[in-house]
Amino acid sequence: MKAFGEVYKVLMSPRCLNCHPAGDIPLQGDDSHVHQMYPQRGPDGKGLYAMKCANCHQDENTPGLHMPPGNPKWHLPPANMKMVFEGKTAHELAKQLLNKKENGNKNMEDLIKHADDGLVLAGFNPADGLKKPPLTHAEFKKAWITWLTTGAYAPAK
Repeated sequence: MKAFGEVYKVLMSPRCLNCHPAGDIPLQGDDSHVHQMYPQRGPDGKGLYAMKCANCHQDENTPGLHMPPGNPKWHLPPANMKMVFEGKTAHELAKQLLNKKENGNKNMEDLIKHADDGLVLAGFNPADGLKKPPLTHAEFKKAWITWLTTGAYAPAK
C-alpha cells in the first residue's frame, strides 16, 4: 500500500505529469503550465507537422536556465494510448497502469522494465532550473517493483 503512495508522488511530479497531459498539448515547467509553443501530440506522440518534439528537445539537456530538457527519443505517449496522469487520483492511475488496453499492452515484466526506459530516466535528470522528482530513480524503482510484485494494490478511491 505504501509503495504506490511513493510511486504516485513521482508520477504526479511535473517531470512525469508534463508529458502525460489530459489533452494533446504537453505541459511544461515546475508549475505544469501549457507548453508555450502549443505543440500537438500527433499520432506517434512526436509532434505534428513542423512542430516536432525533436526540433527543440535535443539528444541531451540543452545547457542553460529554462532551456529544453533532452533525450534522443523525446515524445509524448502516442495518440492511441495517451497514458494520462494529469487529474488522476491514485486509485485511477494505479488501475490505468495495470490495464493492458491503456498501458501499451505491458505485462508486469514490461512494466518493471519500463522503470529504466530512457525517457523515464530523463525525468530524473531535469534541465537546469527544474526540480527533480521527490524520489531518486533508485528509490522510485524500488517502490515501483515493490508495488508491482506485492499485489499492485490500487488505493481506495
